[in-house]
Formats: sequence, C-alpha cells, structure tokens
Amino acid sequence: MKIGILGIDSINAGKANIIDPRVKVLKQMFNSAKEVYIQADIIQEKLSEADGIICPEDSKLDLVVNDMEFVETRLSRSADEKEKALLNKFKELLDKEKFLSEITLTDEEKALITSYMLLTIKPIYLAKQEELEDKDKLLFNGYYNLGYISYFTAGDKDAHAWAIKKGANAWEASGAIHSDIQKGFIRAEVVSYQDLIADGSLSKARSNNHIRLEMKEYIVQDGDYLVFRCNK
Repeated sequence: MKIGILGIDSINAGKANIIDPRVKVLKQMFNSAKEVYIQADIIQEKLSEADGIICPEDSKLDLVVNDMEFVETRLSRSADEKEKALLNKFKELLDKEKFLSEITLTDEEKALITSYMLLTIKPIYLAKQEELEDKDKLLFNGYYNLGYISYFTAGDKDAHAWAIKKGANAWEASGAIHSDIQKGFIRAEVVSYQDLIADGSLSKARSNNHIRLEMKEYIVQDGDYLVFRCNK
C-alpha cells in the first residue's frame, strides 16, 4: 500500500506503521511474542503512484490545480474525440473545485486514462488542522478514509493486523497473508473483535457460538479475527 503525503512536514517518506490499538489488546489476550502492524509506503514526490493521498484541508486547491494543468495540456494535444469529451468532463468538474473521484467512469473511460498523472481521481483524505499534530492518529484515520479496513490473526508468534480494501471477501483477504493460503482456501473461521474481547478468549468465543464458518464469498468486516482453513 502506497500512501501519498502532501503538505505534512511531520510525516517523512519511507516505511510507516499504521498503529492500531487493537493489535496490542490481542497480543495481551493471546500472549503473543510481538505485535505486527500494517505497514505503508509513504511517498511525497510521485503522488500519482500512490493508492491514496493524505493532505491538509487547505491543500485541496493544490490537488485541483495539479489536475487542471494536466487536463488542459492534454486537451491541447489530443486529437481523439472520445478522449477530448472525457477531458472536457474533467475540466468542468475541476472548474468547480471538485475532485475527479466524484465521476463514475465506464470501463472504456478507465482504459483511456490508464497513463494519466491525475491525483484527484484517487481516494483523498483531507485532514483537519488538529489531526496534523499526531502522526500515528493521522495515518490511522487516513488509512480508513482511503478505503481500507483491517482484519486480525493472533497466536503465540504474533498478533497481526492485515490490510484489505473495504468490500474484500474472505478469499481475497486470505491472499494478504500468502498466495498458497488463497489457492487452498476451504473456509474461514470468523469472530468479530468486539465479541472476542467481550468473551475474553478464543475458546470462550467458541463455546458462546460467536465463531462462524464462512465461505470465500463472505465480505470481511473491519476488526474480524480470522482463521483460514486451507488445503496445503
């Protein structure tokens, strides 16, 4: 996962953990040897390569201007009528200082813009001024507002948070751990974080019938604790 940072001096380029307090709680519950947080690649220069962007609210116009310059340059050079029609649609929205992510694109339009260096077509989190003072909280809030959720695994070795896109199913989620688990997926044991914590242990959650068996189509919810059953 690549998170672009614009106009926030407290966050440097490189690797950064998404600190989720639930990981520490699970570590204590399972007496795990360590905590493993979701790690993001923070980029500050080639923002067009980011999966999403975090910036202060007052940087919104900078993003709009960046895309407007690109669109106007592309318009002046394009001879393709379909491309020009799409670019004019982009320009109309940017003129209103709105993000291009508000537009629903057809598959054909998505193909047209594959090589475009647009920023506001991406998920963007506009952080409030008070959020900028706490790097960990800012990255945590940004992570969720860019369309990601977390699920957990835990045991003796570690308590581990895993990143998936909101709306991902259990089969897709298993691939976040390893492609072999995904290939051999049979089903997933699922218990919500809230139920697991309230029960106090995995065995208690099992005896309270809070653990469910789900197939690959199950849409994973934020905070789910998962155990994957698979063919090896």
